[in-house]
Amino acid sequence: MSTGPSLYRRHRPRTFADVVGQEHVVRTLQNAVQQDKVHHAYLFVGSRGTGKTSMAKILAACLNCEQGPTITPCGTCEACVSIHNASSLDVIEMDAASNNSVDDIRDLREKVAYAPISGRHKVYILDEAHMLSSQAWNAFLKTLEEPPPRTIFVLATTEAQKVLPTVVDRCHRFDFARPSVEEVATVLHRVVDAEQIQIVPAAIALIARHATGSFRDALGTLEQLVTYAGERQIEAADVLAVLGVTDSEQLFEALDAIIARDPAGALRSAAKLTDSGRDPGQVLRDLEVHGRELLAVQVLGEVPPELRVTPERDQRLAEQARALAQTDAVRLLDLVSQALDATANGSQARIQLELVLVKAAAPEFDPSMAALMARVERLEGGVGSASAPPPRVPAVATQEVPAPPSPIEPPSLDLDTALTSWPAVVDLVRSDNAMLAGALDAARPVAVAGGELTLAFPSSASFLKRKAEQDDYRRAAAEAVKAITGTRLALRYELRDIKPDGPAEDQLSGEELVRRFIEEFDAEEIVEEQSDVGETN
Repeated sequence: MSTGPSLYRRHRPRTFADVVGQEHVVRTLQNAVQQDKVHHAYLFVGSRGTGKTSMAKILAACLNCEQGPTITPCGTCEACVSIHNASSLDVIEMDAASNNSVDDIRDLREKVAYAPISGRHKVYILDEAHMLSSQAWNAFLKTLEEPPPRTIFVLATTEAQKVLPTVVDRCHRFDFARPSVEEVATVLHRVVDAEQIQIVPAAIALIARHATGSFRDALGTLEQLVTYAGERQIEAADVLAVLGVTDSEQLFEALDAIIARDPAGALRSAAKLTDSGRDPGQVLRDLEVHGRELLAVQVLGEVPPELRVTPERDQRLAEQARALAQTDAVRLLDLVSQALDATANGSQARIQLELVLVKAAAPEFDPSMAALMARVERLEGGVGSASAPPPRVPAVATQEVPAPPSPIEPPSLDLDTALTSWPAVVDLVRSDNAMLAGALDAARPVAVAGGELTLAFPSSASFLKRKAEQDDYRRAAAEAVKAITGTRLALRYELRDIKPDGPAEDQLSGEELVRRFIEEFDAEEIVEEQSDVGETN
């Protein structure tokens, strides 16, 4: 590989034909050059490494090439070479992050008045334009609106919302899309061929994916890998080592433990991931990416092109996506998000990683609603028809009177499933109505028959039973039952002495339940008065 400027500098596109992607920008600028309608001010907006400055230089070369103006600059004349090497006196690059004062702009205004030195046009490329202060913009606004002849301004920014609206109004704006993984890989292949770099296709795919839509980052990583590998071929393992990302095989093993509901195996996977020398925080982010890939494959039914690396890995990703429940994929992403928030607030990343994997593998260790839903889904197994839609979790209506309910569906769950699902039902109700949840917490499913779910309250909890029987409360509870179990049932309440399932000391009497309910919600028990026969008013 040749030495000298960086790979990014050496292989920047020199003509519009060299640009990968950004077709809307290329077509518009080509037409402007051909029709002699180049505007005096452009605003290029896009994330870092998407080619904004390169496009500005191509425009400058088109205007100043000795064979131009042309949409195919020769690339060999003095003007084209100096523009590409950033040595042209007529193409001035400025970094607004370090030249953002009023004095800097005043100096620019003085230089703008001079005619081009050797080319046809002077082109000012102002990078990170949003960094200019309001005072600097105000000093520059008149010049930007009415520049001297043959002077063009290109403002490049990653944060267009920070540019003054009066400035945006005076520019033709182009939004640069983040390049896809395939487009980044195309550029990498082009550079690898030109530089005769030995690298396996899987390594190129990994570099392209990790670049997250930045040509500059991708080429920077490639250059770093060339130094790392020396004279030998660059392998996928080299990419993992240089970028510090987690070995995909270890991530697959961690997800296999989750699928197998093996918390011990998940904990061992966490230890293996961290003992490999990877930063636990980075492992969490890599686990999030892996979970997102699994969810994407589940939703799309195939491995999309941007996620493909090698046929072997693609096949394993598809197989793991089929084996993992969708609810588990979503819950894994939620757990990782919570863990990343916790680490940002000072929690130890390794502990958070262990918690994520153990909770994902064993929902019974996780008291959240998502975990309860996962447990119910697993316990239901084949309950109900195979074509029944998956349970959803709608908001429980407590204020508005819903439309008349649809006909009662034949029960498709048994009492055991109702009992197992009941904590999740109460938890769902609690998210919208804590008072109703407090009442239902005292009840227990005792029968499922004839389209009805019978809930029994302790014989001394008539107050709680009356609260649950209110029309809006009954409807809310029925909706929660349907959301959790997937079956619409009418609810019937009764008072019955419930046989304890556990030790007597773990059970609360009806009086105790009512007392706790009254204390928690500052409620009042209204006792119906009994009138005596001989009583007079």
